[in-house]
Amino acid sequence: MAVINALWILFQVLIGYNLILPILLYLGYSLKKPKQVLLSAPAEADYAIIVTAYEWVTAIPDVVASLLKLNYSNYLIYIVADKCDISTLNFTDERVIVLRPKETLGGNVRSHFYAINRFQRAHERLTIIDSDNLVEPEYLNELNKMFNQGFEAVQGIREAKNLDTTYACLDAARDIYYHFYDGKVLFGVGSSATLAGSGMAFTTQLYRQCLEHLNVSGAGFDKVLQAAILNQNKRIAFTGKAIVYDEKTTHSEQLVKQRARWINTWFKYFKYGFTLLLNSVKNFSLNQFLFGLILLRPPLFIFLILAVFCMLANVFISVIAVALWLTGFLLFVLGFYIALAKSDTDKRIYQSLINIPKFIYFQILSLLKSRKANQYSVATRGAQSTTDTEDNKTGI
Repeated sequence: MAVINALWILFQVLIGYNLILPILLYLGYSLKKPKQVLLSAPAEADYAIIVTAYEWVTAIPDVVASLLKLNYSNYLIYIVADKCDISTLNFTDERVIVLRPKETLGGNVRSHFYAINRFQRAHERLTIIDSDNLVEPEYLNELNKMFNQGFEAVQGIREAKNLDTTYACLDAARDIYYHFYDGKVLFGVGSSATLAGSGMAFTTQLYRQCLEHLNVSGAGFDKVLQAAILNQNKRIAFTGKAIVYDEKTTHSEQLVKQRARWINTWFKYFKYGFTLLLNSVKNFSLNQFLFGLILLRPPLFIFLILAVFCMLANVFISVIAVALWLTGFLLFVLGFYIALAKSDTDKRIYQSLINIPKFIYFQILSLLKSRKANQYSVATRGAQSTTDTEDNKTGI
């Protein structure tokens, strides 16, 4: 009986800490003063901007038009049009290179290296942009500010391009939460920002070092990449000023399929968290320890459901435990509100929060479909603006 009680308490701790971790990180972030060490920097570092498309190129002209408006001169744009009809892609600007693989690549990393192996010059840095993204004109300049502090990997911020449906607003709310805690706050306390699949940049050397020897297929390449970077105890910087505008989920069917992919990748790659925790002990690394905790965190809707189960079970076991769970839920809600309040949050996003239960219902449907997610993850891409590169986020 004592063993069962101990396991029950351990299970509750493993679930419950996820409710209060955001507030704890925020308190640490509020107390920590950021330090900046500026290094000597080239006038304009040379960037390769890699835009990947699979089957669907409708939005590519808009993406390119946005990139050509960058307040920067030293870059080339590489469009990898995998299994695409490129007859409509006609660009006169010599900075735009359209690559059409003869054989289907069927993966982000393969597309990235298809471009890397065809670079027209030895670019110092590369940045990855989705086929539905738009960028702010200062995007590369803001990335440079972080590289000039000595970082080799930088994650920008992805803001909503559309807020025309309830699902899009809830999707944007999720993004705001993750960018705040898994980006700004996590980096601010001395760890690393999680990668978001696009709007991220690396030294070309680091990217090749991390992925060139691996055969990464399917969704979740950003999880493999960030684990490889953190295993070297390097930090991924975050900047909220390198802005990429991202298309948000607009329909329930699209939401279910997209989240099924995300859930599938969490189950596939959460094991990296254990490796980082072990490395953090060996290296006395706060960077690796905190990031390891984040990687082990289940999708929000899963641990929220488990937390509700624990609280209801304790109604028959311990009133004190029920009070602790209620406190945990209140702190989690407070943390979510802080993320929205500290960000530039559109009022439509606040208004959409009443529909969170419906959103969670679709997450549950996604969980049921997650085992078969890879069977349709690429096929659905051509019919919707969502892409498989957005696989780091675990959803509400």
